[in-house]
Amino acid sequence: MHEVQVKGILSAQNGMNIYRGCSHGCIYCDARSTCYQMKHDFEDIEVKVNAPQLLEKALKSKRKKCMIGTGAMSDPYLHLEKDLKLTRHCLELIDEYGFGLAIQTKSDIILRDLDLLKSINRKTKCVVQMTLTTYDDELCKIVEPNVCVTSRRAEVLNIMKEEGIPTICWMTPMLPFINDTEENICGILNYAKQAKCYGLMFFDIGMTLRDGDRQYYYKTLDAHFPGLKERYRKTYGDAYMVPSLNRKYLNGLVHKFCRENKIVCNTDKLFAYMAEFEDKLAGEQLSIFDF
Repeated sequence: MHEVQVKGILSAQNGMNIYRGCSHGCIYCDARSTCYQMKHDFEDIEVKVNAPQLLEKALKSKRKKCMIGTGAMSDPYLHLEKDLKLTRHCLELIDEYGFGLAIQTKSDIILRDLDLLKSINRKTKCVVQMTLTTYDDELCKIVEPNVCVTSRRAEVLNIMKEEGIPTICWMTPMLPFINDTEENICGILNYAKQAKCYGLMFFDIGMTLRDGDRQYYYKTLDAHFPGLKERYRKTYGDAYMVPSLNRKYLNGLVHKFCRENKIVCNTDKLFAYMAEFEDKLAGEQLSIFDF
């Protein structure tokens, strides 16, 4: 890891990434792509050490409360977060200043901050997003080797359910010839159903491959799935979009399941939901004055 001082932490859409790079080792990670112009090794995590100070300054200056998002490009719960606690410090500020939170992770380290998630959700809205791609835990250990397995992530979703915290399951990507199967997808969908997830973030059955990402992915295919790289090249060439050959049937299966179980899977609606700030305390104050 290496530390940097940055000039800003919140994007125009109120998103933040406290870290840059990742230690989870997911074989498909788009963030490895050269288009993001990372100037350091991906596993050499860039730590934005002044993120909490910048966040506090930004929150103080905002005229209206809003949702703050994190986890889009780099998981806020990397292994080093256990010691650095930068994510926790930022959540403390979000809680203190009464802002909402939409946070995405693959890690059960998020449970360490359950007290803050509950506090934020009491006052406004806290949406926990958990990525689930591979139902079989042994396969998950290959596809996402340095982070907790899918069954543990499902436990996290259920804990959030018990605490009344809304959740969204990200079911992406689906890797052709690896986890783009009906059995895998149904297993993940059932996890989402059991946890009473508000939504399922679902774009398509397939994945994307860019320069930088593609080379790493093919290297790991050679190590764990001999011969599969050649099948990819024959089927997709150097295409950016890599859809499952069975995508039409599997897409229909997902949409049918979500309709039947009242799980929102429209991406526009889900992004709108995560961006919508709710002031729960204002309602409580009004009810007091009603007496």
